[in-house]
Amino acid sequence: MNANPSFESGTTVPEASAPPALLFEMIRSFVTLASTLNLSHAVKVLGSTRQTVRRHILNLEVEMKGPLFFVEERRYVLTDLGKRVLPGAKDILARGEIWLGGGAGSVGALQFLKAHKGDWDFYQEQKPMGLIWQQEHLILREAFRAWTMAGGHIQSPHFAHIRPYLMIYRESGNKWICVEFGEKSAYVDWFGLDYARSSVGLAIGELPAGEAFGHMLNEAFFDVQATQLARLDHVFTRMPDEDGQGWAPMAYERLMISGFFPDGSLAVMTLVNPTASVQITGLPSEDLAALADLSIPALDLADAKFEALASGEGP
Repeated sequence: MNANPSFESGTTVPEASAPPALLFEMIRSFVTLASTLNLSHAVKVLGSTRQTVRRHILNLEVEMKGPLFFVEERRYVLTDLGKRVLPGAKDILARGEIWLGGGAGSVGALQFLKAHKGDWDFYQEQKPMGLIWQQEHLILREAFRAWTMAGGHIQSPHFAHIRPYLMIYRESGNKWICVEFGEKSAYVDWFGLDYARSSVGLAIGELPAGEAFGHMLNEAFFDVQATQLARLDHVFTRMPDEDGQGWAPMAYERLMISGFFPDGSLAVMTLVNPTASVQITGLPSEDLAALADLSIPALDLADAKFEALASGEGP
């Protein structure tokens, strides 16, 4: 007897229906109307017609098997279904835009991003977490150890000696807002404590590459939040130079870990360790050479507990 009757001789397995030929444009119309909630404004943004946008929304509603909007006092309002599928629609558009320009992909099944705009560029390559055991500087593995001992709780005493090196983020309106800069963090070292404090409340991902690239950057934060685990990235970018007239190359490794605020709500914490030893696919050799000429101090813990660990005397 065939254990899988669906594949018995003469049985036809139904094929999955092909997506509509204009699916990308349908999604673009949906996302734009969801952003403006006004048909005339959406038409202007899209450079389209009212009939075309209405048709795109109707066809998408047929595919989704439910209404995406209802109209209230001549204003479009997202239905529960529309709210539920909107993040995925934005993700498809962002991926498509970045992918088309060669800026999104994967290396060894891990995320890879790059962007260029004028003299500014950005590379981000996700790395296997096991690399933290091979680092010359022990701060990443100590942060990981402290995180596990603290159970992810930001206020835990197990985490107290690491917290000054962290940047802490909270999700708000599908964006990631920085709520705390550690006084010893790389960001404070680069820009100064006063500048860092003035940046509290700003969203991550607002880089010169634009909204679609910012959306892709946010993906790492949502991934860490959803899995409540950890992630490692190597990053190369350019920071404003001292006179503010140009860009200086900078590279770092970034450990991202999930966490919990005292009220139990979710957080994502990052530890950025500047280093010239990044390994990033496709990074031009001249950029690596420029890093070799820089003095990039790695973060250094002076905590007695950490010194004991570094000497092999700790747990």
